[in-house]
Amino acid sequence: MAKLTIFQQVREFNDWRASAFALTLLERMYPNYHLFCELTGFYDAEQLRHTLNSLWDWLGSPKTKINFESQRLKLDEATPDINNFDNYGVYPALDFAVSLDSVLNLISGEDAQGAVVVSKVSQGCVEAYIEASEGEQEDIKQHPLMSWEIAFQAELIALLQGKIKRNNDLVKRLKALAVEEGISNIGLEIV
Repeated sequence: MAKLTIFQQVREFNDWRASAFALTLLERMYPNYHLFCELTGFYDAEQLRHTLNSLWDWLGSPKTKINFESQRLKLDEATPDINNFDNYGVYPALDFAVSLDSVLNLISGEDAQGAVVVSKVSQGCVEAYIEASEGEQEDIKQHPLMSWEIAFQAELIALLQGKIKRNNDLVKRLKALAVEEGISNIGLEIV
């Protein structure tokens, strides 16, 4: 039997595991958005930090209510337009916003494949960063940042495929996993 790709494996998550996977990747992308906002004054990144924390709360305690309409309105305001900025940071920030939208759609039941979208966006974010900082790469998968991204996603899949229970201890474990290296998915230091 052929080994399934990361995207195929993520596609097989059809319960809370899809949200757990997507939220963990989103947590790794948040520092990119935070730094962009800090450097440009575009938006108060803490507003989306609050949204992300609400989603983590929901993961640990599924009875937690989320006002999706309110979160989407906040996200609309907080999504940067690449035409309004001339620095590279807008792209990883936009990737975070797109991924947050995908997670909202996943959790609200509007898009069952939201975790696959986040997986692809996160890998695409890393690829774009490598190419912007180092130029075209012959084999992008061999670059240390991309190798790390793929290995992280594979490790996360293996963890979520195990016999684990959805609870606050799992949320703490996943959040810790997302930040344990001290850098975002593109290598920015987490502050």
